[in-house]
Amino acid sequence: MGLLGVVSHTVAHRTKEIGIRKVLGATITQIVATFTRDFIKLILAASLIAVPIAWYAVTKWLENFAYQTEVSWWLFGLAGLLVVAIAGLTIGYQSIKAALANPVDSLRMD
Repeated sequence: MGLLGVVSHTVAHRTKEIGIRKVLGATITQIVATFTRDFIKLILAASLIAVPIAWYAVTKWLENFAYQTEVSWWLFGLAGLLVVAIAGLTIGYQSIKAALANPVDSLRMD
């Protein structure tokens, strides 16, 4: 819900920019790529920071148990990729919805 709210808020504030881009000839793909690129960079950076920290913390936590198991690093990488995929779908949906809107309506808004 947090990502959906941030993306919706960003798209709402950039509706005039989207309208101007469409009037100047930008395709829907270019508009979606503009929004997606910014958010995916942030999500990848957060994942690169969080995955090693989470792996280390879980490994240290599991050392305290009598019956120990080993946690593979690829599980955390898979979770990071899943987050990127869900974020891409969310961002894509919101930006496509904004890109398909009539540019005249978005330029008339105050």
